[in-house]
Amino acid sequence: MALWLPLRRAAFRRLLAVFVINGIASAVPATLVLFFVQDRLQAPAALAPFFLGTYFLSAALSMPLWLKGVRSLGLARSWLLGMLLAVAVFAGASLLGPGDAMLFILICALSGLALGADLALPGALLAGIMARAGDLGQVQGAYFGWWNFATKLNLALAAGVALPMLDLFGYVPGGHDPQALRALTVAYCVLPCLLKLLAASLLYVLIIRRPLGGIPRKPVTAKVLP
Repeated sequence: MALWLPLRRAAFRRLLAVFVINGIASAVPATLVLFFVQDRLQAPAALAPFFLGTYFLSAALSMPLWLKGVRSLGLARSWLLGMLLAVAVFAGASLLGPGDAMLFILICALSGLALGADLALPGALLAGIMARAGDLGQVQGAYFGWWNFATKLNLALAAGVALPMLDLFGYVPGGHDPQALRALTVAYCVLPCLLKLLAASLLYVLIIRRPLGGIPRKPVTAKVLP
């Protein structure tokens, strides 16, 4: 069946594995950001839209920069750079505490910059896989079906991992127990970093060292290719 054809493509399976792990890493802080703002930073809830607006605006503005960087680094290496930037940013976020709302704005801007790579580059890698397999215009709907399924799965898995973890350590929204707040920091900052590092390792091993569809490792300047 055409539905299962993408999963028979080794290149697509490798990319999908990276996409899922990386997506969970991004979805965990998205699930917990309001808790982190209100309980860890003790910032007014009214600031949450400003934090989120900074995050998404930075992501939108950064996408052209990532696409420009592809000309010298290639798609896969540019995406790897974005992942490593996200890890560096969230490692810094783990040091924040009450009264650090202004520093968190900087965290939002830099993490939005990293998000731009996630928004612009994996889809381009997917398009390259479909083109090299000769599946464009034939079964590309099946590819996008699995891709969208993975996106929804990321959100469900993020909530399914992070929220029970917080409950296990006694975190209750609005609470001030030090151990519970430490658990919130670990879930919001450290867990995404570990998942991002796993995704980055898979990206390097499965895609950069084994280019998708036999694409050479040197960056291609004439076209946007990994």
